[in-house]
Amino acid sequence: METETATRWLTEAEQYAWRTHLDVSRLLTHQLEKDLQPFGLTMNDYEILVNLSESDDQRMRMSDLATATLQSKSRLSHQITRMETAGLVRREHCESDRRGLYAVLTDLGAGTMREVAPHHVESVRRHFMDLLTPEALADLHAALTPIADHLRGERGKP
Repeated sequence: METETATRWLTEAEQYAWRTHLDVSRLLTHQLEKDLQPFGLTMNDYEILVNLSESDDQRMRMSDLATATLQSKSRLSHQITRMETAGLVRREHCESDRRGLYAVLTDLGAGTMREVAPHHVESVRRHFMDLLTPEALADLHAALTPIADHLRGERGKP
């Protein structure tokens, strides 16, 4: 026997908060992308460069980089090919696993990070951080942490 579960529709306050979150997420991402354009980078490029620059030996296995950037292996491979053409990264074979590949930050990629990072941080400040009081920032962190933890758990990466 099937039991029908009633849909728990969003309340007006929940819908307002949800739609505001979606607006902020889209608008902020659009603005940050726009601010990276003069450097010839996308947000995906920048995220890859950040991950590589912060990793040991400025390299990551492609599978780990795909997980870290929430990209499919296929999509990441295309992205890395484009970034290789620009000279920002290179691929290296993994000596311990013939099928494994590393994405490695090149000297040009590291120099690009040093040039772009201050501009990107200023963009994040101008369009996000500086618009919040310290109290609002703490409240936002407290509100988003359980959501982030839940979603990491859903991915199998607590």
